[in-house]
This record gives sequence, C-alpha cells and structure tokens, in this order.
Amino acid sequence: MSIGNSPEDDRPSIGRVLQQARIAAGLTVEEVSTSTRVRIPIVHAIEEDDFSRCGGDVYARGHIRTLARAVGTEPEPLVSQYDAEHGGRPAPTPAAPLFEAERIRSEPRRPNWTAAMVAAIVAVVGFVGFTFFKGGDEPSTAGRVAEGPTSDKITPKPASSKPVDPKPAPSDSAIAAAPQDKVTVKLSASQGKSWISAKDHNGRSLFDGTLQQGETKTFQDKERVDLVLGDAGSIELFVNGKKVEDQFQPGQVERLSYTKGDPEVG
Repeated sequence: MSIGNSPEDDRPSIGRVLQQARIAAGLTVEEVSTSTRVRIPIVHAIEEDDFSRCGGDVYARGHIRTLARAVGTEPEPLVSQYDAEHGGRPAPTPAAPLFEAERIRSEPRRPNWTAAMVAAIVAVVGFVGFTFFKGGDEPSTAGRVAEGPTSDKITPKPASSKPVDPKPAPSDSAIAAAPQDKVTVKLSASQGKSWISAKDHNGRSLFDGTLQQGETKTFQDKERVDLVLGDAGSIELFVNGKKVEDQFQPGQVERLSYTKGDPEVG
C-alpha cells in the first residue's frame, strides 16, 4: 500500500520557482544580478536552493523578496515557504530586558548624609579659624576707611557690558548643513542593529559591517553613495540633510543609491 504525497510535497522548490519566473521573463542571471545588486554566485545558489551563501535567515528572506520582485513573481508565498522549511520566522528580540537593565544602571546611589555633614562642619571650623588669624595679622579695613578723607570713596569698576555670544543651538541632524557639492548620507540604527555596506561612486568601500543599535554613521562622496541595508526596518536614513520617509519593513534588505539631488531610491 503506497501513501500519496501531500500538496506541499508536490509544490516546486523556491529556487525552481525563481528560476522559472526569470526564464519566463526573458532575463539572464547577469541581468537579474545587475538590477537587484545581488551577486551572480548568490543568484545561482538560490536558484539551486542553496541559501548558505546568504549570510543567515534574515538576509536569505530579503534576497528571496528582492529576486521575486525582479522576475515578476509574488514574494510572500516564497518567504512563507522558506520559513516553513527553515524552522519558522525569526522571533523579534524583546526590548523589555534592555530597558530594565538601563533603568537599573541609571538609578542614582543614595547620598551619604553623615559624610556630607562632617565635611560641612570641618569647612565651617576651618573658615572661622582662618578669619580669626587673618584678622589678627592685618589692621581692620573699617579702621583704614574711617581714618581717610570722606571724599575718597572707592568707586567699583562697572562690569563689562560686552555681550557674550550665545552658543549656537545644536542642530537636529549632524548633516543638516550638508554641502551642496557632495552627497551626504547619514544612517542611524534607531530600532535595532543592522549589517550595512556603503561604497563611493568608484565602488570603493566606505564601510562594511554591523551598525549596533544607537550608533550613527555618516558617509560623503562627490558624486554618489551606494548602500546595502541588511535590516532596513531598523535604520533611520537622512540624505543631503533630509530624512528619507520610505517605510522599510523589519528584516527587509534594501539596495539604495543617492546623488547630490533630492533623496531618491536607487
């Protein structure tokens, strides 16, 4: 007696779906790599259902979404299939322990009132003793004033009326006054950590690593800055002094390019 396969067992693999959609769209692997900026070896590996080169589940899910959109197929069923085959969607890191730890660290220590009182008494005794001995060595200032002519009054010098330059108020953004002859990009990991890559217009790396939560990086180039955001939903993005209002989703991989004009998604 044989048992038939379930409908899920009969469905094609993720890599097979992406490969067939690419072929149906008349695209080569090189063309897909150019439009998505996913490297050619990774595109080949994903089409062969090898996700080990993606760098983890978060990046694999982002690559699947990116390739699916590029070849004109719906990404969410493929992402759901990936989650089902690889242990489910990664659970978000709870924020409560972080806030609790911060609250405990910032709690001030109780003042030592006994030590403060002893220090105050010592200061008062020292001041009285200094005044006593100082008064015995020098003639009274009041006596000197009384002996002198009444017309010789000491006129205090007027305080300087020169206005003190107020300190400039800090800007809301470190790049609020971005130079017009360059492209300036600021990344702030406000919602969590994210791997990022930044390159100049010649393809030289400006940064390649993980931006921890609360950290900020600023990049400049005279023509263009290219970005790859491993978890775009964790990043606040400012370009040429303006905040980019795109609603990036948590875990979403984004490849962006910016020039000296208004912010535009590359």
